[in-house]
Amino acid sequence: MMHDASPDTASARRRVEAVWRIESARIVATLTRFTGDFDLAEDLAQEALSAALEQWPADGVPTNPGAWLVTVGKRRAVDGWRRAAALDDRYAAIAREMDEATGEIDYDPDAIDDDILRLVFIACHPALSREARIALTLRVVGGLTTDQIGRAFFVPTSTIQQRIVRAKKTLAAVNAPFEVPPRGEYAERLDGVLSVLYLIFNEGHVASSGEEWMRVGLAREAIRLVRVLAELIPGEHEVHGLAALMELTAARFPARTDRDGNPVLLNEQDRTRWDATLIARGRAALARADALGRGRGAYGLQAAIAECHAVAATFDDTDWEHIIVLYEALGRIAPSPAVDLNRAAAVAMATGPASALRIVDEIAASGALRGSHLLPSVRGDLLARLGRVDEARDCLREAARLTGNERERDVLLRKAADLAL
Repeated sequence: MMHDASPDTASARRRVEAVWRIESARIVATLTRFTGDFDLAEDLAQEALSAALEQWPADGVPTNPGAWLVTVGKRRAVDGWRRAAALDDRYAAIAREMDEATGEIDYDPDAIDDDILRLVFIACHPALSREARIALTLRVVGGLTTDQIGRAFFVPTSTIQQRIVRAKKTLAAVNAPFEVPPRGEYAERLDGVLSVLYLIFNEGHVASSGEEWMRVGLAREAIRLVRVLAELIPGEHEVHGLAALMELTAARFPARTDRDGNPVLLNEQDRTRWDATLIARGRAALARADALGRGRGAYGLQAAIAECHAVAATFDDTDWEHIIVLYEALGRIAPSPAVDLNRAAAVAMATGPASALRIVDEIAASGALRGSHLLPSVRGDLLARLGRVDEARDCLREAARLTGNERERDVLLRKAADLAL
């Protein structure tokens, strides 16, 4: 096997981490197909990673590192089968094939195949809780470590580890097959997959807690995963719709914070800093969704709203009337108080705060968003525009109390303080 010239330990470790980050899903998927056991495959992949961390700093990085990791994982599996008390004919045949094989196994690091799609569906199996799906998806599909997942969600590493262990036990208990679900179950299961990726992205877009306004790395991970999914199942319009939504939203990231990490709201952003490449990619993804001729789903409609913002040269140029229409359509196919609240914000821009406040008060009366900072935040802004300063200040302070994001809390308190001037 050819190797690079002996690198220093730090360089080799970085290479191991990079390879794992990029190819871990394919490695775990390949080993799952080989062993027929998802839990075992993940353990074998980790053993191969440990072997790489030990050997690559001393021996150099293999010319095909992904294939090296898969081969080591397969050999570890065969070694385990050999040690088993009962070695059945299937395992014995695999062991002989491994002994007879020469060189590295066939492995195309650029190939996207059904194994990864199967892995995505396993990680998002409906038998798992939402938290478990997120942790398992980021672990086995995204290649993040338990430490990284814990830091991303401000959850102890031990909690993430427990979630993943319980998720594996649950999958074993339900005997989850390593396969894409039958066509009859496809829509329901795919919706679960997309919702997990959407949740991951949203946590990156606006962190639910902590000192940072955004967690850009987490959002980028969600974008990477949905791009892979779009290539795996190009005939599903909502996959492209979600990809479009993420790309168009992420295009604004460079302008959403100032140099100190403080939030910059949409009406104050320097649009020259928006990422034109991501805007182009997002619009192309939305066009791919529309070209399938199945209409726009919830993600496609949200992407269309994001596109309205992306194409407006200035905040005042935004087509708020069209955004209202899109929110009304979204409210019909995916009704939620959050959609109604966003529609109210658009109505405020198109026709003024008074009509928008009526919508917000209806949401408040329903109790649907009780405990969320979003409703008092929007209501405070509307009341301020109507000159009802004392009420606005109380709402903004209430929103600040309810939010878990420290940067967002600072913005809300600053708004409230400005009203006292």
